Amino acid sequence: MNLLLIAWRNMQQRGLASVLTVVSMALGVALVVMVLSISWLVTESFDRNSNVGCNLIVGSKGSPLQLTLNTIYYLSRPIEVLPYEDYLEFLPGDERQAMIKKIGGKIWDPDKAGIHSTTMKGGFAIPVCLGDYYGQFRVVGTTSMFFEKLRYGNQSDIEYRFAEGRNFLDESPEHGFYEAVIGWQVAREMGKRVGDTFQLNHGDPEGEGHGQQFHIVGIVAPTGTPNDRAAFVNLEGFLLLDKHSRAFENPAIAGHALVDVQPDVPSTPKFAGRLPLGKRDLTAILLKPSSGFGAMRLEMAVNKSAHAMATSPIQQIAIMLDFFVRPVQYALLALTFLVCLVSAVSILVSIYNSMNERRRDIAVMRALGARRDIVMAVILLESLLIALLGGAAGWLMGHLAGFIASPLVEDRTGIRVGLLNATSSLELTLLPGIVVLATLAGIIPALVAYRTDVSKNLS
Repeated sequence: MNLLLIAWRNMQQRGLASVLTVVSMALGVALVVMVLSISWLVTESFDRNSNVGCNLIVGSKGSPLQLTLNTIYYLSRPIEVLPYEDYLEFLPGDERQAMIKKIGGKIWDPDKAGIHSTTMKGGFAIPVCLGDYYGQFRVVGTTSMFFEKLRYGNQSDIEYRFAEGRNFLDESPEHGFYEAVIGWQVAREMGKRVGDTFQLNHGDPEGEGHGQQFHIVGIVAPTGTPNDRAAFVNLEGFLLLDKHSRAFENPAIAGHALVDVQPDVPSTPKFAGRLPLGKRDLTAILLKPSSGFGAMRLEMAVNKSAHAMATSPIQQIAIMLDFFVRPVQYALLALTFLVCLVSAVSILVSIYNSMNERRRDIAVMRALGARRDIVMAVILLESLLIALLGGAAGWLMGHLAGFIASPLVEDRTGIRVGLLNATSSLELTLLPGIVVLATLAGIIPALVAYRTDVSKNLS
């Protein structure tokens, strides 16, 4: 008779015990698959967010990791503010002059190009202001270049699209400086659409509300990045809000001979003018020089400053992944390995406990001519069947759980989890691992069967 069929009949004779052992193995394998899927999800999310479309972030002196978390992930609080004049130093001469004339105010050397403008030639600089909230969501004051120049995705090659509406304008004839674009999760959770308005809370979700309303003109399509959970407002309007202007003289320009420049681009008549240059501060500046070598030179040059620093977001995210995320992943993998080991022990216990009941059956097999190695092989095959059935059921359960949770995961991360797309390369080791565990679990019961005394058990 076929050895596999004999092993299957043995399992059927111990129906309940076999089923419970299969379930035990299935739960262990399902836990391994879910941990591997979560690891894939975390890594995929970090890969998406590390390629933020810029090479450097410039901010006030402090922790580079905090600057990255605050500017890219909208976590933590801003370190300190940067003078707006620092942003002007990254602009070419003609852009810098145009910006100064548009804003107006006191500046030194208004006709001189910025000190970093040569390195930035062919690249871009985007100012960012943080600190306010709309409900639980962070508000980002920036310019329309944020959605025009930045890219996202694993290769930083995906352009931002609008599910509804358009990008905000620097100054709109209808809304002045008070236009906004919101992420799709903000729109859904706050129940907002294009044409609605909202106001900002200063410094905290429960903080004092600014009276000025911002008009929603666009909703960003899902990106799978933290930008899905942020509200973006026109920088000019953000700076005009109460408590957002510079209160004290900027030490970075103290001692310079200042020239008063009058704005030559008047604001829309029914709206107030822009905040003067001498009253402006920023949280950070997103930079993308024309080359990687230029980014390295720029980082070293900025870090020599007394009040500013530059950091690479990709480098900081990689450090965070290596020092904080991966150790947790390895610890979870070790835990799941122990769970699988316990499942293998349950196979051993289940088969071993049945050996006393099966000694006579084994003796009969031997009396009918079955060799010792044949009997031993039947027991090993039984162990292997239980492990493979449990492994297959556990693999399916693990991926099915991820698929069922896909809507929630997609809401939080923007990543769609299918039945197979969360498969990790480590899962290729599951089948060999299950075979090894099953073999080890079946060795002791197989040895007991091998040493069964025929005459004693037949009598």
